[in-house]
Amino acid sequence: MSGQTPSLGDQVVLITGGARGIGAETAKALAARGARLVLTDLDRAALDATAAEIGEDRCHAVVADVCDLPSMEGAVQTALARFGRLDAAVANAGIASYGSVMYTDPAAFKRVLDINVLGVFHTARAALPALVESQGYFLVVSSLAAFAAAPGLAAYNASKAGAEHFANALRLEMHHQGVKVGCAHMSWIDTPLVQDAKKDLGSFNELLGKLPYPLGRTTSVDACVKAFVKGIEKRQRHVYCPGWVRGIGLNRNVVNSAAGSRAVLPHVPDILPRMDAEVAALGRSTSARNIANEHDPAAAVDPQE
Repeated sequence: MSGQTPSLGDQVVLITGGARGIGAETAKALAARGARLVLTDLDRAALDATAAEIGEDRCHAVVADVCDLPSMEGAVQTALARFGRLDAAVANAGIASYGSVMYTDPAAFKRVLDINVLGVFHTARAALPALVESQGYFLVVSSLAAFAAAPGLAAYNASKAGAEHFANALRLEMHHQGVKVGCAHMSWIDTPLVQDAKKDLGSFNELLGKLPYPLGRTTSVDACVKAFVKGIEKRQRHVYCPGWVRGIGLNRNVVNSAAGSRAVLPHVPDILPRMDAEVAALGRSTSARNIANEHDPAAAVDPQE
């Protein structure tokens, strides 16, 4: 295949975390442009509902765990068997945990890193042979959190910074093989991840209000989807949503400097203990949705599905 970027109508795209939120809505937007989709997630019911809305002729759902390499390899093989090729993969699956480093559940902290970093690796490892064949595109979903740290979200911050630098390394490795690698950085998007945190923790809502403008602003899923679709279509090196996130990335050293921390530091002694107390009262350091996906028998991994 030539180095010319194919139209979206010619492309087959795999999206992890495709059951709801950014993954699901991006899939719908791509399908409307003519792309064919393979969606993976652990939430079978939501995944099947999204695939049904798109249509079986254009979308195939695979229950697969990004923490398990054979599972992701099975998902890629399903894409190849169903549609004959793979042109782009979006490592979108991600979760967050709540609470300070001193008190957060270590298992929840590890789970965030497993999904948000190892999950990206497993998705890349499974998809790259097919993307080399198609001279395709791999998009790593990082976050504004990779640029600007927030108290009580250390696992998420660390994982998204790790995902960004993974993308940087992968881009260097894959350039000579014709695979383009992009990295997406978004502010807080109005997805189930953010909605669940706001519902669970009053302290989280207050924290967003204390972050320097515009770091605490929440952006619509629709705006994020438009940025993702453009990024996939143009095979962009960077995807930012909203556009001001790029400026935060360029000035991350200032944002994380002693001067940049002054706006948040006075509020930490009050907000962080209250967040830890709320997490203790919940009896969990992540959303109820994440807990359900980990333990629901219907979400069992089937790489051959």
